[in-house]
Amino acid sequence: MSAPNGFPQHSGARVSRSTEGGAVQDLHAKKAGKATKKEADGNGLLTFEDLPTVGNSLNETLKLLPGELKANMRIKSITPRPPRKPRLERAASLDEKNWRRWRRFRTSQESLTDPNDTSSSNGSLQEASLSPPIRGRASPCDPCCQQNSFCSSPTTLEPCPVGKSKGSTSELGKRASELSSAFGGLLRGKAFASGKPRLAQIMPARPLPPVELNVASHTLRTANRIDSDWLDYRHYSQHKFGRVSSSLSDSRLHGNGMVYDNCSTDSMKSTFSLLTPIRSKDVRSRSYLEGSLLATGALLGAEELSRYFPDRTIGIFVATWNMQGQKDLPVNLDEFLLPTDPDYTQDMYVIGVQEGCPDRREWEIRLQETLGPHYVMLYSAAHGVLYMSIFLRRDLIWFCSEVEYATVTTRIVSQIKTKGALGISFTFFGTSFLFITSHFTSGDSKVNERKLDYNKTIQALTLPKNVPDTNPYQSSSTDVTSRFDEVFWFGDFNFRLSKDRETVDSILNQNPEADVSKLLAYDQLTSEMRSGSIFKGFQEAEIHFRPSYKFDIGKDSYDTTSKQRIPSYTDRVVYRSRYRGDIHAVKYSSCPGIKTSDHRPVFALFRVKVRPGRDNIPLAAGQFDRELYLIGIKRRITRELQKRREQNDQRSSSICSIS
Repeated sequence: MSAPNGFPQHSGARVSRSTEGGAVQDLHAKKAGKATKKEADGNGLLTFEDLPTVGNSLNETLKLLPGELKANMRIKSITPRPPRKPRLERAASLDEKNWRRWRRFRTSQESLTDPNDTSSSNGSLQEASLSPPIRGRASPCDPCCQQNSFCSSPTTLEPCPVGKSKGSTSELGKRASELSSAFGGLLRGKAFASGKPRLAQIMPARPLPPVELNVASHTLRTANRIDSDWLDYRHYSQHKFGRVSSSLSDSRLHGNGMVYDNCSTDSMKSTFSLLTPIRSKDVRSRSYLEGSLLATGALLGAEELSRYFPDRTIGIFVATWNMQGQKDLPVNLDEFLLPTDPDYTQDMYVIGVQEGCPDRREWEIRLQETLGPHYVMLYSAAHGVLYMSIFLRRDLIWFCSEVEYATVTTRIVSQIKTKGALGISFTFFGTSFLFITSHFTSGDSKVNERKLDYNKTIQALTLPKNVPDTNPYQSSSTDVTSRFDEVFWFGDFNFRLSKDRETVDSILNQNPEADVSKLLAYDQLTSEMRSGSIFKGFQEAEIHFRPSYKFDIGKDSYDTTSKQRIPSYTDRVVYRSRYRGDIHAVKYSSCPGIKTSDHRPVFALFRVKVRPGRDNIPLAAGQFDRELYLIGIKRRITRELQKRREQNDQRSSSICSIS
C-alpha cells in the first residue's frame, strides 16, 4: 500500500536505497555550519540552524534501516538531547480514539478551505486522518510531515542544521520530509510542526481523568456495604476471570461495556445490585446458629449491623390513641402514620390503642394498607380493648429475637379489661426493647390511683421470659423497665391539668399557635415526674401541641357538654434508656385531623442507637403475619384502581359549556 504522495509507508515495506541514502548523506553534509537565508520558490525566507530534533529523528530512523543500506552510508554519530517536555501518554478507549481521529480529519479539512494556509498538502491530509493521534502534547502533528516543515513552529525557536549540499535548500527539506513520511509510524514522538499553528491545539495539554461509570453513590449504598474482605473478591475476580463474574451483576451489562473490569471498592459486589456476593467456602465455614460479638459472619454481629445501619441508629415511630370504642375508622390514616414533616419513613412503627374498635383485625388491616408493602407486622397483642401492633421494615425481620408479651390488669372487678397495661419485648440485633401501652385510672383528682397503676405494672409485668437479658447486672426484679436497654411507655395516662376550665380556655385563646408553656405549669404528670413518684428515670420530649383531650367528636372544639371537662394532656409518650444518649427525640406532636374520637392521636419520632449482638438467642427467623400482609396489599391495590377509575369517570363526564 502506497501513501498518497507516492512513497511507501513503513508497514513492512522496503525503502529505496538511492532515495533514502541520498537524503541522509545530504543531511549529514549540511549539518556543519551556520544558517543562511535564501528564497525558496517565492514562499519567503527559510532559516536553517542547529535543530537537534531533526538529527534525533534521523538517527532513530537510521537505526531501523537494513544492514546493506547502513554499509553504504556514512553515518556520523549524533548526540541526542532530552526532550523539552516529558511524553505523558495514557490509555484511551476506542470511542476516544475514533473521536480524536474524526477531529483531526475535520481540522485538516478546515485548513484546506483556508486560502492563506499553504502548509498542508493532500497527501499529508490523508495520512493524518489514518494515523493515530499523538497524546500528551499540546499541539500534535501528523506522522507524515509537510513539505518545508523542517523549520520550527512559531512557538518553538529551535535552529535547524544546515551545511553544504548539492541541491537547494527546498530540495533538502522535501527529501527529508519524504524520508520521514516513509517511517512516520515509527517516529510518533518526532513529528514536525508546520509554520502555522494547527487547530488541533484545542486538545487538552493534560490527560483527561478517567470517566467512572459507577452510578451507585455512597449515600444510596451505605446500607449495603461489602464485607471487610473485599480484597479477596477483587483479587479473585480480576486475576481468575479477568472481569467481574456474571454472578455479581447482570451479564448483559458486561456486553454493553457498562461495568468496568477494574471495579472500585463500592461496586465490587455489583454496580447494579444491592446484594453482597457470598462465596461458597464462606457458607461452609461460617455458622449462623452459633456466633459471638466479634465473630465474622454473625447474623446479629457488628458487620451485619454496620451494613444496614452505618451510623448504628434506627428510626422508631411510637403512637398512642384512645379510640373511645368507635366502630367507624378514619377514612385515611396517612396523617397519623405518615406525617409530612419528616422526609423519610421510620424503620419501626409501634401503635398502641386504648378502648379500641370492636373489629381489631380490621384495624390491623388498615394499618398494613397505609404503611404499604415495605412493612410487615412483626407482632400484635391485645389485652381486652388494649391493642398494640409492631410493624417493621420487611428486610429487618431476620435480626429480631422471639417476641414476647405480658399483660397486667389494674381493675379487677371489671369483666371488660379497659384499664391495665400490655407489654411487648424483643431484641433487635444486640439491643433489647420494651414497649408498654397503658390505660390508667380516670378522674381529675385521682392522682394517687394512677401512681398505684404504674407501680403495679412495673412489678407484675413478667418480661423477658425466654430471651436473655442483655445486661443482667443492671436489672431489678421489682422493676420491669430496668431489664431492657430501651423502654417506651405510652398510652392514656389520664393525668389532667390542675386548673379550672375558664383559665385553661383563656390560655388557649391567648396562644392559638403552639405556645403551651403556661398550660404545662398545671400538668399533673409533669409535676409527679419531677418529684420522682412516677416514671422514675423516664424522659419526655418537649410538648408544643394543644391538649389531646377532650374534643367533641367530629369537631375541633373542646367539650361543650354540661360536664365541661377540662382540656388535658392525657395521651403521652415517655422513654427510658440504660445508656445515656441512646434515645434522641426527633418529633412529638398530635394529629388534629383525625376526629372520630374525643381524643386526638399523639405520636413521637425517635432515633435510637443499636448495638451488635450474639446469635445464640432465640430468633424469630423472619416471622411475620403473612395473611395480613397479603390482605393489606390487596386493599391498597384495589383502592388505587378505584381512585383511577373515578378520575377517568370525572374526565369523561365533564361537560364544557361555551357562552
